[in-house]
Amino acid sequence: MPDIGDGRKPKTNPLNDNFHKKEFQALWARINKKAVYKVDFDSSELITNCIRVLDKELKVTPLQYIIQAGVQRDNLTDEQLKSGQGFELSNTQGEYHSASAYSGVKYDLVGKLATDTNLTRRTIAAILSKIQPAVFSQFKQNPEHFLAEATRLIKEQKASVIIEKLSYDETDDRYDTDIFTAAQSRQDFSLAGSQLKNHIYDYVITDSNIERDFVAELDTNPDVVVYAKLPRGFLIPTPVGDYNPDWAIAFKEGSVKHVYFIAETKGTLSTLELRGIEERKIDCARRFFEKISGQTQGENVKYDVVTSYSELMDVVGGKVVTN
Repeated sequence: MPDIGDGRKPKTNPLNDNFHKKEFQALWARINKKAVYKVDFDSSELITNCIRVLDKELKVTPLQYIIQAGVQRDNLTDEQLKSGQGFELSNTQGEYHSASAYSGVKYDLVGKLATDTNLTRRTIAAILSKIQPAVFSQFKQNPEHFLAEATRLIKEQKASVIIEKLSYDETDDRYDTDIFTAAQSRQDFSLAGSQLKNHIYDYVITDSNIERDFVAELDTNPDVVVYAKLPRGFLIPTPVGDYNPDWAIAFKEGSVKHVYFIAETKGTLSTLELRGIEERKIDCARRFFEKISGQTQGENVKYDVVTSYSELMDVVGGKVVTN
């Protein structure tokens, strides 16, 4: 059967005239730069830190199976089928798998960790060979969870060691404007609000209430000339994975201290509440924008993390406009 959608909702989200405004083109010209990073760090320090953290924090959950039983409902409707409510749950039971989870599967543990962390096999082998036997034995309980958690912890330590010695070098490569129109199909427009005035698209797909409130205030501020939720294809390379900033904003010249701004919206700025990898990516983004701004003639681009629109206005040096 064909997919029946809501005809009242938009199906596509093309670029509008705001994209061609000189202010957005000036902002895009300043950030449309690719770069490579380089870093020189001490491998022995990284190995020591990883061993300490893995011994302390690596916790692997044994494989658990959830067994559910149910009975198909009488007088089943089409809506119940679509919503996954065709069966009435009668019993739920959890079981743990006590045998070795990898008895029939061969894992290249060293190779997989080396690939996922971008470290050499020698470095990974040095880490694994010195962690406590009880910690290493958790691999038998749940190999996939062991790999995921070990990768996360090693990458966090790697970022901590190298972040202070990280530098970016700009390349001649640039992004094509196609990144603004790629992946336009099958967007979830239920997460889009009303039609916007100053965004480069008519609608914006937001990820949270924080972003929805942020958009509403950006779109009604007369000092904001144009803004954009940066496409997922706009990426900054970092040692812990590519990073995609949230927003690019161009203010009216003379209204604020920083006319061109790149914003990351977060619910909290506490480093204890930001995941380690995410915090490191933000640190790398600061260095990236410092580098490309230093090589730009005219107004520099300011990058920062904000929790709200009012905080954004404090950072750019303007006043919050109230209606």
